[in-house]
Amino acid sequence: MSMMKKVSVVVAGLAMAGMTMTAQAGDAAAGKAKAAVCAACHGANGKAAIPTYPNLAGQNEKYIVSALHAYKNKQRNGGQAAIMQGQAAALSDADIENLAAYFSSLK
Repeated sequence: MSMMKKVSVVVAGLAMAGMTMTAQAGDAAAGKAKAAVCAACHGANGKAAIPTYPNLAGQNEKYIVSALHAYKNKQRNGGQAAIMQGQAAALSDADIENLAAYFSSLK
């Protein structure tokens, strides 16, 4: 394969990966609708009133996705993990993406 063809294949692959990542981005409006239960601990605006609970407003979207998947898969323990594992168990992958988009959009 010529060098130009190799470069073209790599560029096309990166472009497709970028489209996939964009397509998987969460829907903040759907996340807001799903976030009502989160408000009990994390606050209605994503800012917790109780010091032992983390603020979610403005948190990195990928971090929230990763954390929720870890809770759902019972890979994250300690602190309030038992509560979060129960909450995350009921979330679909789309729910997780949407919640992450919503909370990361808050300031």
